[in-house]
Amino acid sequence: MKAVIQRVKHTTLKVDGNLISEIPFGLAVYLGVKSGDTDSMPAAMAKKIAALRIFQDDNGKMNLSVKDVGGEVLLISQFTLYGDASHGNRPSFTLAERPERANLLYEACAHELELLGVTVKKGVFGADMKIEQYNDGPVTIIYEI
Repeated sequence: MKAVIQRVKHTTLKVDGNLISEIPFGLAVYLGVKSGDTDSMPAAMAKKIAALRIFQDDNGKMNLSVKDVGGEVLLISQFTLYGDASHGNRPSFTLAERPERANLLYEACAHELELLGVTVKKGVFGADMKIEQYNDGPVTIIYEI
């Protein structure tokens, strides 16, 4: 399981021109599920996302989590995080989990974040999503378990 975690201001997600999700500030998290990822991974990923200290405190240090600042998480499924472009120019996605299983783990991660007290908004699994995000910093962390 891999996440690209970006600190953001106002962020929206649309499908077919319709607004699906929106957060005022927090984290845009692009989540990829790898073939073979286990049922315990969503809880571990959620714990890391909720506790990651990448927001500034009163001294300007990155010392606060999304929970500490009252931010929200926009969780976006993205199988292309497991695209392999090491051979040729067309990526192979053989490392990505099958859609049915990937969706279960994606939903489990969202649920685990909610259990940790984080407000979660989601994309639409497998849809052609259009995301507008206003990066803050920019701060981008890549985390894989």
